[in-house]
This record gives sequence, C-alpha cells and structure tokens, in this order.
Amino acid sequence: MPSRRDDNYVVQSDENGYIDTEHMTRSQRYHQRNNKPKKKGHKLLWSVIVIVVAIIGGFYAYRKYTNAKQAANAIYSSTQVTKARNVSDALKKKRPISILLMGTDTGALGRDFKGRTDTMILCVLNPEDKKMTLVSLPRDTEVAVYGYEDYFPSKINSAYEYGGSATAVKTVQKFLNVPIDFYATINMGGLEKLIDAVGGVKVEPTISFTYDGYTFKKGKEVNMDGEKALAYVRMRHEDPRGDYGRQERQRQVLTKLAFKSSGLTSLVNQKFLSTISKQMKTDLTFDDLLTLGTKYRVATHDMDSDFLQGTSEMINGESFEVASTTEKQRITNKLREALGLSKAKTGNTLSSDNDVNISSEGEDTNYSNDDNTYYGGY
Repeated sequence: MPSRRDDNYVVQSDENGYIDTEHMTRSQRYHQRNNKPKKKGHKLLWSVIVIVVAIIGGFYAYRKYTNAKQAANAIYSSTQVTKARNVSDALKKKRPISILLMGTDTGALGRDFKGRTDTMILCVLNPEDKKMTLVSLPRDTEVAVYGYEDYFPSKINSAYEYGGSATAVKTVQKFLNVPIDFYATINMGGLEKLIDAVGGVKVEPTISFTYDGYTFKKGKEVNMDGEKALAYVRMRHEDPRGDYGRQERQRQVLTKLAFKSSGLTSLVNQKFLSTISKQMKTDLTFDDLLTLGTKYRVATHDMDSDFLQGTSEMINGESFEVASTTEKQRITNKLREALGLSKAKTGNTLSSDNDVNISSEGEDTNYSNDDNTYYGGY
C-alpha cells in the first residue's frame, strides 16, 4: 500500500476520467483528495444542465433510431441504490421528478484533474407547471459525506470521490431531506464537444470583453464553437454586473443550445450520439429518456435558477462554504414545493436518521414554520 507521502502514487481512471472509487481504500481516497491541484475562480455550474436539456430534445427527436438506444445503453450506469420513492410510478403519472446533475472538470479549458465533482446541481422537472427548478450547491459546502462521517468536515464535492454517484446521491439527499430520483454525471469537456457536435451556437454578446484569448463585441452575433462558448460564459470579473451578468450569459447560451438541440437537422447525427455516449453516465434508462423527451419536455419552457448561499470559513486550514440552517431550510422548501411534497425540516448529514421524507402535499408531517429547532447547517 503506498503511503500518503508517495509522490508517485496515481489513482487509476478510465479514458473519460471516471474513477473506480468504490474499490479505492480510505488511504487512497485520502491521498487523492490531498493531492488535488488548487483552482481559482468560479466553475461552470450550468454545463450539465445544457447536456440534460439537449438529451431531452435529442432523444425526443430521434426516439425511432437504433443509434439513440445504443447511446442510451452506453451511458446507463445504475447507482445500485434503493430509490427513496417509486420513480417509475412518478414518470408514468407525469409527476415532478428530481435529477442530481454532476460534472467533473476533466477536459474543460485544459483541466486534467479527475475525481471530485466540479458541478453539483439539483434539478426538478415539473411538466404540469411547465417549469424546471435548478439549485446549485457550492462545491466547497460543508457536509458529512454519507458513509464517511469520520472524515467530517468534508466538502460536498468529495462525496463522488469517496463513493461515486451512489455516495453523492445519498449525501445530497440527506443534506437537504429531498428525494433524488435520478443522477447524471458528465465531464466538463463534454460540453465543448456537444456544442461542436451541433455545429456551434449563434450568440449575441451582451457586453464587450476579451477572455482566454477570445474577443467578444456587444451586439455582434457570432457563431461560437465549444471552447469559445465556455470562455464567453466563464468570464466574471470584467462584467459590471458580476455574477448576475455571467448568469445571464449562461442562460443565453443554454437557451440557444437547447433550441438547436431539438432540431432534426442538427442533432440526429452520429457525432452527437457518440459524444454523449463517451462523456456521460446516468441511471436514466432509454425508456426514461423517451418519457422525458415526450412528457417532460414542456418543463424546460420556464427555468427557475437558485443556489445555496454559504459563508466562507476556514476549518482545519481549509476553506469551506457553511450554509446556515435558515438558508438550507429555504432551499429544502423550494425543492420540496417544486416536487409537490409537503413541508419538512431540512436535513442533517450527521444525523443517524437516513430516511428521506417523501410525503406529498396535504399529508400531516408535524411540520411547523414556527419550529426553530432545526438541524445544524450540515
């Protein structure tokens, strides 16, 4: 067994950056997390959304083609986790569903680190309200990772590193007390390739700026390839509106790609399907994707974006984002309402109770808005 100080130790991964975390020892996980290169700046917390929206449109358009089914089979990977509720029944009855979207930073803008999630977004699709609710979870959010509570405090993005998608799902589910029906994981580099696969997207820049070697002029429409589109949405410091301006640019590119991905002439091609099959893993089956493409596509018409707000704190020499119980409760309420579930207390990853409240609206859950005895922020 290599020691923690063995500089030549390398955790093995496949060609697409997926690490067999289920078979790593705790010592190996410790080494992997402590040799992670430091990064600066905000990450692309929207890229996985683009992939899912594109898949919904793409599988809807190409549901009759054998290639689509082959691609779906290639990306399918079960978490082997018992679902918190009957998701098959939910899909059949067109009830709201939740998907945990995760992205690794492999391949995007020259990054090569593999292991942790660079992006974590909980998405709720509600076909009845024709609405998609998205909540971003900061990668440095303080939690106790499910099954690895001895390592508390941990960052939420390390859950995938510890135990793959299964551990990530269990951790987020327990953290917010919100059932997670499905997951989808992609490499950040996959976003660039997907945009390239559809021939790029035409975007009219909202401001003029230069970033990563690319120059953008306000009001001058340009066809952006994958790399240029990433540069366009990544810039933040030169935008007078800061994150608000960047989010607008993100939504702009997302809308353009989602629109283009639903067109027969641009998405039904082997290049797109090949890109998806190599860059993504999900426990959504081919039939599930068809259901999303036919019954849930309307949920992408209106998008409500939000994020868990934390406070930066140094703990044991590391920087964490610590969310207050009040803020966590706000997010829990938002997601449960979007899912049509009753109000319930937010979660606590240090609690011995691993059950998730799945009661529907109207059922008595002994919850009170005046109850201030909530769990701690983690």
